Amino acid sequence: MTLKTLIVDDEPIARQILREELESFDDIKIVGEVDNGAAAVDRIFAQRPDLVLLDLQMPVMGGLEVIRSIEGGAHIPVVVIVTAYDKYALEAFEAGAIDYLLKPVRRERLIEAIERAKRLNGREAAERLAQLQEFARPQERPLSRKVVGKAGDEYFLVSADEILAFQADGDLVWIITAKKKYLATQTLKAIEPRLRSTGFHRIHRNALVSIDHVRKISALSSQRWLFTLDNDQQFIVSKRQARNIRELLHW
Repeated sequence: MTLKTLIVDDEPIARQILREELESFDDIKIVGEVDNGAAAVDRIFAQRPDLVLLDLQMPVMGGLEVIRSIEGGAHIPVVVIVTAYDKYALEAFEAGAIDYLLKPVRRERLIEAIERAKRLNGREAAERLAQLQEFARPQERPLSRKVVGKAGDEYFLVSADEILAFQADGDLVWIITAKKKYLATQTLKAIEPRLRSTGFHRIHRNALVSIDHVRKISALSSQRWLFTLDNDQQFIVSKRQARNIRELLHW
Protein backbone atom coordinates (compact mmCIF):
# COMPACT_ATOMS: atom_id res chain seq x y z
CA MET A 1 0.00 0.00 0.00
CA THR A 2 1.44 3.35 -1.10
CA LEU A 3 0.57 6.37 1.05
CA LYS A 4 0.22 9.68 -0.74
CA THR A 5 1.76 12.06 1.77
CA LEU A 6 1.58 15.83 2.25
CA ILE A 7 4.13 17.69 4.41
CA VAL A 8 2.88 20.85 6.15
CA ASP A 9 5.40 22.93 8.09
CA ASP A 10 6.48 26.56 7.99
CA GLU A 11 10.11 25.69 8.77
CA PRO A 12 12.16 24.85 5.62
CA ILE A 13 14.64 22.70 7.55
CA ALA A 14 11.85 20.70 9.17
CA ARG A 15 10.27 20.05 5.78
CA GLN A 16 13.63 19.04 4.32
CA ILE A 17 14.28 16.54 7.12
CA LEU A 18 10.87 14.93 6.66
CA ARG A 19 11.17 14.89 2.87
CA GLU A 20 14.61 13.24 2.92
CA GLU A 21 13.43 10.60 5.38
CA LEU A 22 10.22 9.88 3.47
CA GLU A 23 12.03 9.56 0.14
CA SER A 24 13.77 6.45 1.49
CA PHE A 25 10.42 4.62 1.87
CA ASP A 26 9.23 2.61 -1.15
CA ASP A 27 5.61 2.81 0.01
CA ILE A 28 5.49 6.60 0.45
CA LYS A 29 4.73 9.04 -2.37
CA ILE A 30 5.21 12.70 -1.47
CA VAL A 31 2.48 14.64 -3.27
CA GLY A 32 3.57 18.02 -1.97
CA GLU A 33 4.95 20.16 0.81
CA VAL A 34 3.58 23.52 1.90
CA ASP A 35 4.62 26.15 4.42
CA ASN A 36 1.26 27.47 5.59
CA GLY A 37 -2.20 26.33 6.60
CA ALA A 38 -4.14 27.93 3.76
CA ALA A 39 -2.04 26.15 1.15
CA ALA A 40 -2.41 22.93 3.11
CA VAL A 41 -6.20 23.11 2.93
CA ASP A 42 -6.04 23.66 -0.85
CA ARG A 43 -3.64 20.75 -1.36
CA ILE A 44 -5.70 18.40 0.80
CA PHE A 45 -8.78 19.23 -1.24
CA ALA A 46 -7.04 18.95 -4.61
CA GLN A 47 -4.65 16.04 -4.09
CA ARG A 48 -6.53 13.94 -1.55
CA PRO A 49 -3.48 12.67 0.36
CA ASP A 50 -3.68 9.54 2.49
CA LEU A 51 -1.35 10.95 5.13
CA VAL A 52 -0.78 14.53 6.31
CA LEU A 53 2.24 15.36 8.46
CA LEU A 54 0.94 18.55 10.07
CA ASP A 55 2.78 21.15 12.13
CA LEU A 56 0.51 22.78 14.72
CA GLN A 57 2.37 26.05 15.23
CA MET A 58 2.30 28.08 12.01
CA PRO A 59 1.69 31.80 11.53
CA VAL A 60 -1.65 33.14 10.21
CA MET A 61 -3.34 29.72 9.92
CA GLY A 62 -2.16 27.04 12.30
CA GLY A 63 -2.57 23.29 12.24
CA LEU A 64 -5.78 23.31 14.30
CA GLU A 65 -7.43 25.59 11.74
CA VAL A 66 -6.33 23.23 8.98
CA ILE A 67 -7.96 20.35 10.85
CA ARG A 68 -11.21 22.31 11.20
CA SER A 69 -11.18 22.97 7.45
CA ILE A 70 -10.81 19.35 6.31
CA GLU A 71 -14.10 18.18 4.86
CA GLY A 72 -15.51 14.70 5.30
CA GLY A 73 -16.24 12.44 2.38
CA ALA A 74 -15.18 9.21 0.79
CA HIS A 75 -11.47 9.98 1.24
CA ILE A 76 -10.29 11.07 4.68
CA PRO A 77 -6.58 11.69 5.33
CA VAL A 78 -4.81 10.34 8.37
CA VAL A 79 -3.30 13.20 10.39
CA VAL A 80 0.02 12.88 12.21
CA ILE A 81 0.93 15.89 14.34
CA VAL A 82 4.49 17.24 14.05
CA THR A 83 5.51 19.75 16.71
CA ALA A 84 8.32 20.90 18.95
CA TYR A 85 6.00 21.13 21.95
CA ASP A 86 5.19 17.95 23.85
CA LYS A 87 2.10 19.49 25.49
CA TYR A 88 0.41 20.19 22.15
CA ALA A 89 1.40 16.80 20.79
CA LEU A 90 -0.12 14.90 23.70
CA GLU A 91 -3.33 16.91 23.64
CA ALA A 92 -3.77 16.30 19.91
CA PHE A 93 -2.94 12.60 20.27
CA GLU A 94 -5.50 12.22 23.04
CA ALA A 95 -8.04 14.02 20.88
CA GLY A 96 -7.70 11.70 17.89
CA ALA A 97 -4.44 12.18 15.99
CA ILE A 98 -3.17 8.78 14.90
CA ASP A 99 0.29 9.66 16.21
CA TYR A 100 2.57 12.59 16.99
CA LEU A 101 6.18 13.33 16.10
CA LEU A 102 8.36 15.60 18.21
CA LYS A 103 10.97 17.72 16.48
CA PRO A 104 13.64 16.86 15.63
CA VAL A 105 11.86 13.86 14.15
CA ARG A 106 13.62 10.55 14.70
CA ARG A 107 13.48 7.95 11.93
CA GLU A 108 12.27 5.19 14.28
CA ARG A 109 9.28 7.29 15.35
CA LEU A 110 8.51 8.20 11.75
CA ILE A 111 8.45 4.52 10.84
CA GLU A 112 6.04 3.82 13.72
CA ALA A 113 3.74 6.64 12.60
CA ILE A 114 3.67 5.38 9.03
CA GLU A 115 2.89 1.83 10.16
CA ARG A 116 0.01 3.15 12.31
CA ALA A 117 -1.35 5.08 9.34
CA LYS A 118 -1.29 1.96 7.15
CA ARG A 119 -3.32 -0.01 9.69
CA LEU A 120 -6.14 2.55 9.78
CA ASN A 121 -9.17 1.87 7.60
CA GLY A 122 -11.51 4.51 6.15
CA ARG A 123 -14.05 4.35 8.98
CA GLU A 124 -11.37 4.67 11.64
CA ALA A 125 -9.75 7.59 9.80
CA ALA A 126 -13.12 9.37 9.67
CA GLU A 127 -13.68 8.81 13.40
CA ARG A 128 -10.21 10.12 14.20
CA LEU A 129 -10.77 13.22 12.08
CA ALA A 130 -14.13 13.90 13.75
CA GLN A 131 -12.48 13.68 17.18
CA LEU A 132 -9.68 16.00 16.09
CA GLN A 133 -12.13 18.54 14.69
CA GLU A 134 -14.00 18.56 17.98
CA PHE A 135 -10.70 19.18 19.73
CA ALA A 136 -9.80 21.97 17.28
CA ARG A 137 -12.99 23.98 17.78
CA PRO A 138 -12.17 27.56 18.83
CA GLN A 139 -13.71 27.31 22.27
CA GLU A 140 -12.64 26.45 25.77
CA ARG A 141 -12.29 22.68 25.92
CA PRO A 142 -13.17 20.67 29.01
CA LEU A 143 -10.37 18.88 30.77
CA SER A 144 -9.72 15.50 29.19
CA ARG A 145 -10.87 12.43 31.09
CA LYS A 146 -8.43 10.23 29.19
CA VAL A 147 -4.75 9.74 29.82
CA VAL A 148 -2.09 8.51 27.42
CA GLY A 149 -0.38 5.33 28.60
CA LYS A 150 2.31 3.20 27.00
CA ALA A 151 2.66 -0.58 27.04
CA GLY A 152 5.62 -1.85 25.06
CA ASP A 153 5.73 0.10 21.80
CA GLU A 154 1.99 0.85 21.80
CA TYR A 155 0.21 3.94 23.10
CA PHE A 156 -3.25 3.68 24.65
CA LEU A 157 -5.92 6.16 25.68
CA VAL A 158 -6.96 5.08 29.15
CA SER A 159 -10.26 6.38 30.56
CA ALA A 160 -10.08 7.99 34.01
CA ASP A 161 -12.92 5.68 35.09
CA GLU A 162 -10.67 2.65 34.53
CA ILE A 163 -7.74 4.00 36.53
CA LEU A 164 -7.29 3.00 40.17
CA ALA A 165 -4.19 5.06 40.84
CA PHE A 166 -1.10 6.78 39.48
CA GLN A 167 2.14 5.80 41.18
CA ALA A 168 5.51 7.47 40.70
CA ASP A 169 8.61 5.29 40.84
CA GLY A 170 11.65 7.48 40.43
CA ASP A 171 11.34 9.20 37.05
CA LEU A 172 8.59 6.81 35.93
CA VAL A 173 4.86 7.17 36.55
CA TRP A 174 2.67 4.08 36.36
CA ILE A 175 -1.03 4.11 35.48
CA ILE A 176 -2.65 1.32 37.48
CA THR A 177 -5.89 -0.29 36.28
CA ALA A 178 -7.63 -3.42 37.47
CA LYS A 179 -6.12 -5.53 34.71
CA LYS A 180 -2.94 -3.82 33.59
CA LYS A 181 -0.23 -1.23 34.27
CA TYR A 182 0.74 1.41 31.73
CA LEU A 183 3.65 3.81 31.66
CA ALA A 184 2.39 7.40 31.76
CA THR A 185 3.81 9.97 29.34
CA GLN A 186 3.55 12.83 31.86
CA THR A 187 4.55 13.56 35.44
CA LEU A 188 2.13 13.39 38.38
CA LYS A 189 2.35 17.17 38.62
CA ALA A 190 1.11 17.49 35.04
CA ILE A 191 -1.56 14.81 35.36
CA GLU A 192 -3.16 16.01 38.61
CA PRO A 193 -4.81 19.26 37.37
CA ARG A 194 -6.25 17.48 34.34
CA LEU A 195 -8.17 15.12 36.62
CA ARG A 196 -9.87 17.70 38.79
CA SER A 197 -13.46 16.76 39.69
CA THR A 198 -12.86 13.13 38.72
CA GLY A 199 -12.44 11.67 42.21
CA PHE A 200 -8.65 11.50 42.22
CA HIS A 201 -6.87 12.67 45.36
CA ARG A 202 -3.21 13.19 46.11
CA ILE A 203 -2.42 10.95 49.09
CA HIS A 204 1.35 11.06 48.81
CA ARG A 205 3.89 12.96 46.75
CA ASN A 206 4.27 9.72 44.79
CA ALA A 207 0.62 8.75 44.42
CA LEU A 208 -2.76 9.88 43.10
CA VAL A 209 -5.63 7.55 44.03
CA SER A 210 -9.18 7.30 42.69
CA ILE A 211 -11.56 7.40 45.66
CA ASP A 212 -14.10 5.50 43.56
CA HIS A 213 -11.75 2.50 43.62
CA VAL A 214 -10.84 2.59 47.32
CA ARG A 215 -12.37 -0.43 49.08
CA LYS A 216 -11.03 0.17 52.59
CA ILE A 217 -9.41 2.94 54.62
CA SER A 218 -7.53 1.85 57.75
CA ALA A 219 -6.12 4.13 60.47
CA LEU A 220 -2.51 3.23 61.25
CA SER A 221 -2.18 6.18 63.64
CA SER A 222 -3.61 9.68 64.04
CA GLN A 223 -1.53 10.79 61.08
CA ARG A 224 -1.15 7.58 59.14
CA TRP A 225 -3.79 5.99 56.93
CA LEU A 226 -3.74 2.94 54.71
CA PHE A 227 -5.80 2.78 51.51
CA THR A 228 -6.71 -0.60 50.04
CA LEU A 229 -7.86 -0.48 46.42
CA ASP A 230 -10.21 -2.77 44.52
CA ASN A 231 -7.23 -4.76 43.24
CA ASP A 232 -5.91 -5.21 46.84
CA GLN A 233 -2.99 -2.86 46.22
CA GLN A 234 -2.28 -0.70 49.26
CA PHE A 235 -1.05 2.88 49.63
CA ILE A 236 0.04 4.68 52.78
CA VAL A 237 -1.16 8.28 53.11
CA SER A 238 1.62 10.74 53.92
CA LYS A 239 1.44 12.92 57.03
CA ARG A 240 1.20 15.96 54.79
CA GLN A 241 -1.99 14.62 53.18
CA ALA A 242 -3.55 13.21 56.35
CA ARG A 243 -5.71 16.29 56.96
CA ASN A 244 -7.24 16.02 53.49
CA ILE A 245 -8.06 12.37 54.13
CA ARG A 246 -9.78 13.19 57.43
CA GLU A 247 -11.90 15.74 55.55
CA LEU A 248 -12.68 13.07 53.00
CA LEU A 249 -13.88 10.71 55.72
CA HIS A 250 -16.25 13.39 57.01
CA TRP A 251 -17.91 13.43 53.59
